[in-house]
Amino acid sequence: MAHFAHTSTTAVLAFLILLYSSESILSDEYGLESSPVTDSDVDLLEFPLNLEYLEAEFFLYGSLGFGLDKVAPNLTLGGPKPLGAKKAKLDPFTRDVIEQFAWQEVGHLRAIKKTVKGFPRPQLDLSAKSFAKVFNLAFGRVLKPPFDPYANSLNYLLASYLIPYVGLTGYVGANPKLQGSTSKRLVAGLLGVESGQDAVIRTLLYKHALVKVHPYDITVAEFTNRLSDLRDKLGQAGLKDEGLLVPKYKGAEGKIRGNVLAGDGYSVAYDRTPEEILRIVYGSGDEHVPGGFYPKGADGHIAKSHLQNE
Repeated sequence: MAHFAHTSTTAVLAFLILLYSSESILSDEYGLESSPVTDSDVDLLEFPLNLEYLEAEFFLYGSLGFGLDKVAPNLTLGGPKPLGAKKAKLDPFTRDVIEQFAWQEVGHLRAIKKTVKGFPRPQLDLSAKSFAKVFNLAFGRVLKPPFDPYANSLNYLLASYLIPYVGLTGYVGANPKLQGSTSKRLVAGLLGVESGQDAVIRTLLYKHALVKVHPYDITVAEFTNRLSDLRDKLGQAGLKDEGLLVPKYKGAEGKIRGNVLAGDGYSVAYDRTPEEILRIVYGSGDEHVPGGFYPKGADGHIAKSHLQNE
């Protein structure tokens, strides 16, 4: 009888342990809170929505010709329709890749908004003119004809080069500032996919690194180097960006010029603060002066705190 009681107690304990473990697994899998989200974590988790909205709209329109208002209108929270976004002239393979990115970004918006309240989609300017201004700024002159991200696959990939990398550096920068395990798990998961997107874009461009972009007589590698230099200049925080070809001493272990993935001297991803990111995506080099892809400024407590100081 005692043996039976001991066995029953052991079975109950085993069941409780299994139940607890299952709840933990379900918590992780479905994004249920496993720790409180502090106010500071809320701000850091909401800020990336600005870039996730931009990526979702750019990739949806580029691959499908329509955006969140059609595929997930509830996620916009009534925010204004993006300006100038349209379907790009992509080859079948590139279109397939970009559509995959698009749906991933929809998932990112859902994941963040399951954890924090979020805010409506900000006004985005995804027009060819908006991208052309960035490319002109990168080269320090007006490109003729104006750069059109929607004209062909190569142009679209070069325009895409501008986007996920900025987001991933922001996630790297945010991670050590987060307090709760729920927040850290979410950011780590988002960082993993954003890094993957950036790696795919860089790899596709690296294959054509020495190809000259028509009609500019400028190689793909030079385009990426100029764009990376521009982001460093606007960010005002030193070297945190690298193009596809670098001097050998800057390559991994100082051994190679190819730079399909950007990283520091230890090949570790660079980090950026929200302020650095705002300086870059505004195209102004000043977190207090909106413009660029966000003509009316970004949203969320962090971004608005800088606009209020203006």
